[in-house]
Amino acid sequence: MPRTQRNDNFVDKTFTVMADIILKALPTNKKAKEAFAYYRDGMSAQGDGEYAEALENYEEALTLEEDPNDRSYILYNMGLIYASNGDIDKAIELYTEAIDLNPRMPQALNNIAVIYHYEGEKSKEGGDVEKAESYYDKAAEYWKQAIRIAPNNYMEAQNWLKITGRSEMDVFF
Repeated sequence: MPRTQRNDNFVDKTFTVMADIILKALPTNKKAKEAFAYYRDGMSAQGDGEYAEALENYEEALTLEEDPNDRSYILYNMGLIYASNGDIDKAIELYTEAIDLNPRMPQALNNIAVIYHYEGEKSKEGGDVEKAESYYDKAAEYWKQAIRIAPNNYMEAQNWLKITGRSEMDVFF
C-alpha cells in the first residue's frame, strides 16, 4: 500500500489531499507527477523516521525528476538523512550536488558548514589544533556563502565568524 494511503494523522492527510489537488491541477507531464508523488512519500517517510523507505522514494523520484531545482531538494533531503545517520561524506556529496543544481540553496551550504564545524570541534578535542583550524576555515567559507544568500539567517554562524576573526564584513544584513 502506498504511504499516501497509510497516513493516519490529520496534518499528513491534509498535506496529501492538498498535494494531490495541486498535482492534478498543474499542467505537468505524467513523469513529473510521479516524481512528486515519490518525493512526497519520501518526505512523509523521513518525517516518520523511516529513513530507508524515504531514501528508496527519493531515489525513485530522482530517476523521474528532470527539473534541476526539484532535483536539488530531493538531493538535499537525502543529505539530511545521511548526515543524521553519521555518513558525513555522503551527506556532503549530496549537499554539493544539490548546490551544483541550485546555487541559491543556503540551507545546503549551512549544513556543510555545520558538518565541518563539528569535525573541527572533534579534532580540537582530540588535540589536533591544525586539523581543527582547517575544518573551521572550511566551515567559515560555506557559512559566508550561505549568509550572502540569506543575510538575515544563521545569526549564530555570523557571530562565530566575527568572534573567530573569519568574518570579512562587519555586518552581513
